[in-house]
Amino acid sequence: MFKRSPSLTEQTKQYIKERIIRNEFAEGRIPSEHELAATLGVSRTTIRDALARLELEGAIVRKQGAGTFVNKLGLQIRSRLEEIWSYEEVLRAHGYTPSVRVLQLKTIPASPDTSALLHVKAGEPMLLIEKLFLEDENPVILTQNTLPKKLLRHKFDAEDCQRPIYDFIAHSCDQQLAYYLSDIVPLLAGAEIGKLLQIDAQTPLLSFAEVGYNPDNRPILQSASYFRDDLLRFRIMRRQTP
Repeated sequence: MFKRSPSLTEQTKQYIKERIIRNEFAEGRIPSEHELAATLGVSRTTIRDALARLELEGAIVRKQGAGTFVNKLGLQIRSRLEEIWSYEEVLRAHGYTPSVRVLQLKTIPASPDTSALLHVKAGEPMLLIEKLFLEDENPVILTQNTLPKKLLRHKFDAEDCQRPIYDFIAHSCDQQLAYYLSDIVPLLAGAEIGKLLQIDAQTPLLSFAEVGYNPDNRPILQSASYFRDDLLRFRIMRRQTP
């Protein structure tokens, strides 16, 4: 059913999860590894790895001697904080129909903070992409991505900037965003962010302050994301280690 690729396990996991969400497994019981492997045309190792990921996410639970079952409480976790995803996907997972608006696309000098984080010279030209993610006409997420202009390899326009930032970097810089180091920062919106998100300046916000790295562990991106807590809520499942 699936073509072999580096993401075969992820494709398998996503297929099973979509069936879980559609409530297609009778009495919430997940078929055996053998049955799933035969149905999907993949190895049992791939199935085993996909189920392990689903268990880690909390979407399924294994009961010794009984089998593997859907964990309905775990399905309340719509976005995993340790994964890189597009904010459009996040909004869809929360039941919204998203749209993207590019607010700013301009060259700015590297600030001392940016210079230290991205290992560039102070004042070096940087590209700032500021975007607003909306549900209908309601702004939900504000993002500010800054990267060195010297990384740009291809021409781009505002439409290209509507892509998820990892797609933009791949397309325009021939770079791969491998991972972020992220700080989760609570703060008050303030006048500027509050105006863009259409909330009071004294409204508490959850924000991510992040540095993105390529596969060579080289910092290539500084990101800040701000979330309206009244419209978007993140949830995690915390477990006791064995």
